[in-house]
Amino acid sequence: MRVSKSYEMNMCEGAILPKMLKFAVPLMLSSILQLLFNAADVVVVGKFAGDDALAAVGCTGSLINLLTNLFMGLSVGANVMVARHYGAKQEDELKKSVHTSMLLSVLGGIILTIVGVLFTEGILGLMETPEEVLPLAALYLRIYFFGMIPNMVYNFGSAVLRAIGDTRRPMYYLTFAGVVNVILNLIFVIAFGMGVAGVAIATVISQTISAALVVICMMREKGAIRLVLKDLGIDKKELLAILRIGLPAGMQGCIFSLSNVLIQKSINGFGKVTVSGSSAASNLEGFVYVSMNSFHQATLSFMSQNYGAGRYDRLKKIVFGGLFCVTIVGLTLGNFEYFFGRPLLSIYSSSENVIDAGVIRLSIICTSYFLCGVMDVMVGALRGLGYSFVPMLVSLCGVCGIRLAWLFTVFESPKYHVIETVYISYPISWFITFSIHFISYIVIKRKLDRRIKGLPQITQVSP
Repeated sequence: MRVSKSYEMNMCEGAILPKMLKFAVPLMLSSILQLLFNAADVVVVGKFAGDDALAAVGCTGSLINLLTNLFMGLSVGANVMVARHYGAKQEDELKKSVHTSMLLSVLGGIILTIVGVLFTEGILGLMETPEEVLPLAALYLRIYFFGMIPNMVYNFGSAVLRAIGDTRRPMYYLTFAGVVNVILNLIFVIAFGMGVAGVAIATVISQTISAALVVICMMREKGAIRLVLKDLGIDKKELLAILRIGLPAGMQGCIFSLSNVLIQKSINGFGKVTVSGSSAASNLEGFVYVSMNSFHQATLSFMSQNYGAGRYDRLKKIVFGGLFCVTIVGLTLGNFEYFFGRPLLSIYSSSENVIDAGVIRLSIICTSYFLCGVMDVMVGALRGLGYSFVPMLVSLCGVCGIRLAWLFTVFESPKYHVIETVYISYPISWFITFSIHFISYIVIKRKLDRRIKGLPQITQVSP
């Protein structure tokens, strides 16, 4: 199987932890760079367009995630199937999976553009977005969703590259596109005074650049991973396999986002200052999250390749390697952001009241953020084995269910109707959901072990 040797990674041989770090670190850096460039949107509007613009951009994140996570979940299905075929050296199936995935990304982008442009203002209204912020938030979102096709193309393309162990080239492409984004932010907002419209347009342009670079990269590849535009099409078998894994993953993402939308609605009820402080703190938290998420992605890809190659003896080491790494990263970065919260938040806003509001959020969420990381690693392990419905169901009960119950019971009590009560729902739901995921993994792994023992030789086992 011919792929650019300097970028591919054989995840089925050799020491696991060094390879996981080699895979995760470029992914971590690219995600941090992407967030830095996204943070430039928030910083520029906060410093040069005012707190209303800051709140408008900040309060849209949960809505964007809600609308995009279903298709982002499908990219997880693409990652799993490409990695599995790659590990099993199934070139025909690999080629079909790549082309099905990339066409699916375009179709998903079209759907998201239509939904985002038409229904943005109505959904923001249901979220009880403050009146003074609503017009700016709606303007930002409408422009942002015009970039959904390149957004999806980049994410599906990078998922395909991650499946073969390549996390470096997506990092290079994001870096270039991000630099363009920052330059355009400064030009559109400061020089032209375009406010939230300026940062939205800059984001769409940078997403288009990153998507174009990924497509060009895949078109220049060798072997079954190569993208040939005339071969784009939907293979029914590969589509069903991607949907089987990706739809539950996407539904899980939507469930998370739905609970976050409801939490954002509760936060909005505390006024503009709290919304701005929470938005700034949430932006900082994103750096911890994407750093931890790189080990979720590593666990997912390593489990998928080894499962496809029949290397079941390596699965346990992959899971515990991912848990170890994500715990260290989560505790270190989360507590760093809390202890240096004030100077970090001052980057986003000069208002002491906004900074105070942000510190409250950091003190609760950042210090316990590693729980979210270990939860996600277990999700990656289960999906890598082909089990995607189980983590979706667990997340439905353990994240969305618990947060909703918390908001409608504890938070509604006059005694506990404070912003801290809203934030505490996060670590509680993470811990409970991780615990159930871990138990689910043990049960599934034992079931898999029993089935493997009944095989005359190493072969691929369908979950």
